[in-house]
Amino acid sequence: MTPNTDLQPFLTWTYDDNITGWGALLGDNAGGEGVSPYAAPARADDLTGLPDTYLDVGDLDVFRNEDIEYARRLGDAGVPTELHVYPGCPHAFEALAHGAAVSQRAISDRVRRLRSL
Repeated sequence: MTPNTDLQPFLTWTYDDNITGWGALLGDNAGGEGVSPYAAPARADDLTGLPDTYLDVGDLDVFRNEDIEYARRLGDAGVPTELHVYPGCPHAFEALAHGAAVSQRAISDRVRRLRSL
C-alpha cells in the first residue's frame, strides 16, 4: 500500500496502524509472498466462483483504492459485486458518527444487503 499524503489529516486508521494490524495477524509473514488468500483475499490469483460480494468504504480511507481494485477484480471474474464509496468519510465513519446521514445510509445499505441473502 502506497501512502497517500493527501489523506493523512483525515485518517482514523493510519498506515502505521495497518502495518501493526498485519503484523498482529501474520507475524513475520506480513508482506511476504507466502501469505494465504484466506488472510488477505486480494492476494488470490483467481476470484472466479466466489460468492456475491458487498463492499463499502469511505473515500478518505487508506483501504479505498484496494477495495475499489478488489471490487473490479471480482466483477472481472464474474462475481456479482456491489460497491459503495462514501464521499468525505474516513475509516469506521459509521461508528464514529453513527447519527450522520451518510452513516445511516451506509448501515441501511448493509442491512438491505444482508436481508437479501
